[in-house]
Amino acid sequence: MRRDRFLPGLCAMLLIAGCHRGPVIPPPPADPKLPQETKAQKAQSAADVHTRLAQHYIDINNLQGALEKVKLAVNEDPTYVPAQTVMAYIYERINDLPNAEIHYRKAVELQPDKGDTNNNLGQFLCHEGKAQESLGYFAKAVADPFYQTPDVALTNQGICQLQMGDRASALGSFRQATQRNPGNATALLQLTNALYLNHDYFHASAFMQRFDALGQASPESLKLGYEIESHMGNTDSAQNYVKRLVSQFPDSEQAQALNQNARP
Repeated sequence: MRRDRFLPGLCAMLLIAGCHRGPVIPPPPADPKLPQETKAQKAQSAADVHTRLAQHYIDINNLQGALEKVKLAVNEDPTYVPAQTVMAYIYERINDLPNAEIHYRKAVELQPDKGDTNNNLGQFLCHEGKAQESLGYFAKAVADPFYQTPDVALTNQGICQLQMGDRASALGSFRQATQRNPGNATALLQLTNALYLNHDYFHASAFMQRFDALGQASPESLKLGYEIESHMGNTDSAQNYVKRLVSQFPDSEQAQALNQNARP
């Protein structure tokens, strides 16, 4: 909101005490020696403002308002990648998947070597059953030397490989992700699950302990811990997972399922 909208009212109040408005002084002429903002820069600045507003609306779960703002951003500058990405995300949230794919692909088209744009498209394609196609985008994301979270792309790649039934490749992806970022909880849990599916209960138990140390327990992780320890014959450890599950997530499907199985 522009501050000068309040000035006339303010001066009107002050006129009672003898306020007098002076002459309106025009701004100084632009210094020709200083670089002037180009038309493209102005368009990008406007697009950035609208995109930030759209992100704010997403934060308060006003997706309609967010879509209106990001459409303004794209109209201002169709080449502004954050606007394309936010638009894709909103369309995905409202289940308009064809439009979501269009804008995820547009972001990659504009920044073909960027880690985050490739990871976003890869993740979307994997969710939409296009697993084989998604792998190329994950590989490009990891190859970006300036991508700050390659472990995220590796984790998504592993999840997609699991969906394809390629457990060996998934294990490799999850291991790489945990090596690059030992604190990646999703990668640790996915690696634990892949080892469990591979009947490698000893190593699955070890990685579950690493996951537990992060303090991000979920119904899924506690149920998995129970299954691993049960297969190893560690009754006390298995029951400890049950107690944690029932205590922390009593209404979860996992807790109810274990309670049902425990009944005589």
